[in-house]
Amino acid sequence: MFSWILALLLALIVWLLAAGYFWLIKRRRTETQLGLNALAGMHWRDFSEIVRRAMRERRGLQDVPGEADDSREPRSDFLMHDGPNRWLLSCKHGRAYRIGTAAVNELGAAARLAGAKGGILITEGTVQRDGRAAAEKQSVEVLDGPLLWPLLKPYLPGDMEARVETGARHEAIRRISIAALGSLALGLVVGMGYLTAHLDTRAALDTAVVPAPAPAPAPAPEAAAAAAAQPAAPEPAAAQAPAAPAANIATRPGEHPGLDPNPDDATLALYQKELARKVAAHSGVTSAFWLTRQTLAVNRSAELEDAWPVICSEVTRYAALRTVRVQLNPRPGVDEPVRWRQCATL
Repeated sequence: MFSWILALLLALIVWLLAAGYFWLIKRRRTETQLGLNALAGMHWRDFSEIVRRAMRERRGLQDVPGEADDSREPRSDFLMHDGPNRWLLSCKHGRAYRIGTAAVNELGAAARLAGAKGGILITEGTVQRDGRAAAEKQSVEVLDGPLLWPLLKPYLPGDMEARVETGARHEAIRRISIAALGSLALGLVVGMGYLTAHLDTRAALDTAVVPAPAPAPAPAPEAAAAAAAQPAAPEPAAAQAPAAPAANIATRPGEHPGLDPNPDDATLALYQKELARKVAAHSGVTSAFWLTRQTLAVNRSAELEDAWPVICSEVTRYAALRTVRVQLNPRPGVDEPVRWRQCATL
């Protein structure tokens, strides 16, 4: 469950970041591009008219008396003044313009010949780096694409402005929707990866072999010989009692008499085979097999509460196997987890 919560949180964060970028930054850039395209599609006379209107209302410039353009002759240069100073406006109408040094120097020379303080270069295209460097020397202000759209946007016809804004908004929504799908896919990948790694780690821990207790060291030959050579001291009659067989001393109640608690590998394998066979023979158990030396897997058809006492009754009969871990697999067709239990501990 935690993996899916983490995946959902990650997907939400990625989507919010993408949505913020597409709406706050990319939408404005798209609106600028669409707006410049709309300006470039206007007739040159309409374009020059909104430029002069913007200069009057935003910059406080006025047409120089006697310099009004002849409506029969297209013109791209206009003289305007702010009182004591004149300015020569040059409109390069179109998106294809890539203006460099030569065009800027030409505008600066024309402004000086007209007695203007400087020039203003207006275009929907782009003024290149060398052209901007020349503009600083020629006292020419550059208003190209990214700077021109905010200046002229309020003076566009209402339907044109609405089309531009709607187009930019729809494009932003489309990109945000795509980002939502991508974020969801990323969340699913992260969630599945986390869940897979968690299951692999759990499986590795489950199949780890628990080391068996080491057998007690045998007495050295010299000590055993010395002990055999010494005569046994007499004991009081009341204390003398028949010694129990070694195999019976090692066993506990319910165990097979004579089963070695520390058998060799061959004997232990024989015990494991016998235990798996006996467990599988009980009703409610379909099969039993050893996954590792210390893990007995049991496939069952009975309820856990019914099968577990029967399994433990067989496991605890073997001193060397009483502490093994029993893996209880889910019943076929039943949605229940795998369980691990031990019948006894050290």
